[in-house]
Amino acid sequence: MSINPAGASHEAREVSRLDAFSDGVFAIAITLLILTIQVPDPLTTRAHTLGAALAQRWPTYVAYVVSFVFVLIMWINHRHMFRYLARTSHTLLLLNGLLLMCVTIMPFPTALLAEYMLLPDARVAALIYTGMFTVIAGAFNSLWWYLSRHSQLLAKGVDTGFTGSITRRFAVGPALYLTAFGLAFMSVWASLGLTIGLSVYFALPHRIVPTEPAA
Repeated sequence: MSINPAGASHEAREVSRLDAFSDGVFAIAITLLILTIQVPDPLTTRAHTLGAALAQRWPTYVAYVVSFVFVLIMWINHRHMFRYLARTSHTLLLLNGLLLMCVTIMPFPTALLAEYMLLPDARVAALIYTGMFTVIAGAFNSLWWYLSRHSQLLAKGVDTGFTGSITRRFAVGPALYLTAFGLAFMSVWASLGLTIGLSVYFALPHRIVPTEPAA
């Protein structure tokens, strides 16, 4: 069956548009995280020096770095996923939009955790923070699960063995972040420690040899 060049070109443009739109949303979301870090107000801070006031805001820096790394890793994996995308579908657009919606929410739980990490309501803030990580990991897996099971959307040369290996790797994310969420009920610091550990783990390169999409 011959391929219509005009149709193939249109599909390539649609994938390119979706990729560019997604990159833009990720870029905006990761940029907005910096708003979590604010200059200490000299009229309200209890510190006597600027250095001490900045040091007191260490929870803000921790929350910012962890969230930045999380969104960055999500973007990297999203880029890897779309590398093998040959065409789009209505369901794919909706699932991708759901993931992007969740990503854009990240500045809120980040600011919440930074503000309440050392206060009595730290557990609630940690639950919301790790809960959002779990939701995003679930949305990402839903997108990949749909894509991996609709081979007509993938480029030629992407075999089921490769998609299966990626599926198994991604599948541990929601379970591990759900564990961090559960830990928050017992220990805020254990929950955040696991979350930081997961960020480091997923930031490391993994030995998965990709199947090069056919031209």
